[in-house]
Amino acid sequence: MKTVGILYHPKIASAGALAEELAAYLPTLGASAWLCSAWEEEEAKAQTEGTDLLVSIGGDGTILRAARAALSWSVPIVGVNLGRLGFMTELGPAEAREGLARYLADEGWVDERAMLEVQLAGKEPLYALNDVFVGRGAIPRVVDIDVTIDGALLATYRTDGMIVATATGSTGYSLAAGGPILYPQSKDMVLQCVCPHLAFSNALVLASTTVVDLKLHTTHQAMLSIDGQVNHELKDGDSVRVRTGAHVTRFLRSQPPTHFYDTLMNRLVRK
Repeated sequence: MKTVGILYHPKIASAGALAEELAAYLPTLGASAWLCSAWEEEEAKAQTEGTDLLVSIGGDGTILRAARAALSWSVPIVGVNLGRLGFMTELGPAEAREGLARYLADEGWVDERAMLEVQLAGKEPLYALNDVFVGRGAIPRVVDIDVTIDGALLATYRTDGMIVATATGSTGYSLAAGGPILYPQSKDMVLQCVCPHLAFSNALVLASTTVVDLKLHTTHQAMLSIDGQVNHELKDGDSVRVRTGAHVTRFLRSQPPTHFYDTLMNRLVRK
């Protein structure tokens, strides 16, 4: 019997209701199910080992939490979209039952996405599916950041911050800051400056083997943010190392790979 974990957004009432509905439906497909709020990440991680499939019910933010829960075991994820954009989600609520039946019958294909490994001195590595931000905190004052690529100093930026994004994250914060969109399965990274002051502002696309070091100089509040959800305070002199990680996030898909391009403009342009 296959085991399915269902992670749901706890502040969307319809997400909890759909989670209960699917948990009751899955035994009819020969699968067992467990449920957990996506915001209870440690509880979700504890149940993920031995799980065959994770269902994320919410938006892209819920999927980011599911990706961290699945990290150590590469459990494939199916996203049911109750959010706004749903770049990473696969199904709508009305399609959830039929979609799960297909996936549990081993239909579809695996969409493998690169993740970033983030190292801050004295801490365990962190992992990002979307992006890493190093820059100012709550006080709106620019910081100085030495950007080193594979040991060679690129520049010292005076800026709100620097983003390192995956291909998955290239449609998020990096795009809003003026960065390019990478095709979803790319292993490359985007290095994007946020509101630079008298500095080079163009984004750089970096190879998957690149190591980026970001050294902070500031007299004000500063922070490291992982996927906009996991945050750490930084102080003057702190250095953050970012590289492509050994872990990946795996999505189960039924739509063809070109579906990303079919829906790209509809998702980006508000009507």
